[in-house]
Amino acid sequence: MNNFDDNPENFFTRNPAVVTAFFVFLLLFFLAYNTCFTYIKPNEYGIKKVNIGPNKGIHRKVYGTGMHLVLPMGFQKMHRFPRDVQILEMTNLLPSGQTGKRCFQKAVRIQTSDGFFVDVDVSIFYRIEDPYKVIKIIGPGYRFIYQGILPKAEPILKEALGNLTTEEFYNSDLRVEKVEYAKRLLDEEMASKGLSIDHIFIRYFRYSDEIQRNIEEKKLKDQAAFKSQSESRASQERNKLRQIIEEGKARVLIRLQEGSAYVQKKNADKDLYVRKRRAEADLLVKIAEAEKSRLINKALQSPGVDRRVGLEMAKALKGLEMVILPSSGEDGLNPLDLNKVITMFGVSND
Repeated sequence: MNNFDDNPENFFTRNPAVVTAFFVFLLLFFLAYNTCFTYIKPNEYGIKKVNIGPNKGIHRKVYGTGMHLVLPMGFQKMHRFPRDVQILEMTNLLPSGQTGKRCFQKAVRIQTSDGFFVDVDVSIFYRIEDPYKVIKIIGPGYRFIYQGILPKAEPILKEALGNLTTEEFYNSDLRVEKVEYAKRLLDEEMASKGLSIDHIFIRYFRYSDEIQRNIEEKKLKDQAAFKSQSESRASQERNKLRQIIEEGKARVLIRLQEGSAYVQKKNADKDLYVRKRRAEADLLVKIAEAEKSRLINKALQSPGVDRRVGLEMAKALKGLEMVILPSSGEDGLNPLDLNKVITMFGVSND
């Protein structure tokens, strides 16, 4: 042991049989590992088939990710199927063949309901739901493509999309509706075989050059007619808008005139009321003044008023220092003769 620890090369030199046995063991181990075990990747299913021995046939168990024992020499075989989404590309833009999870085939040639042919590029996204059904009904390997989905996809697409006319292919809503119908039919057909359809997409479709040109010309004419109709409707709508604006202005003007007339009427009513009240007041004043004059006249006609008049007239002489009047004759005035003075002023002596 000391010699081995101090110089390992001397140990291998002195014990060639041990070294040979060690390498033979490693070789046998790797051979057994590679021939007796199969690795299932994370994106794969495993289905074991027993060819020789008990329990002969395809086993129902689905093997997941990891290393699994498989007897060599044809006794057993592990069939692997993809677990992730697969794509069937039906197009004329790429050559046919298999590339990873994508399988390329020719585009679907569909005859429309009005008798024209159109090449449709379709992408079908699908997956294996039950690998046991796939291997039992369809078979191992890529038969799920060439003997499973591919023989059914094209007839179903022709059945669904063949109901469209040439022009209806350009109607996206109708086209999507027919594609969804095709997806349901294909999914129902594939469910019994262990496959599931996720999506169907129409990438592109093309008619022959002559038909394509005729369709494009017709579409341009339709668009021109539609543009003309749209412009006509727009003009009609502008006229309606203009008419509505004019009617609105007229209604506003009428309302303003009605408001002005209402104000004038109220002002006229106010003036009439003021004049009427003022006339009534003037009438009352004039009646009062007339009554005043009547009462004054009546008072002046009562007994003793003439004496008061005389006294008032006598006041006119107040302040005179000298008045020269004749004292004799018929018109003479004797200031000492009071009765005569009173008589001269028109006062009764009664």
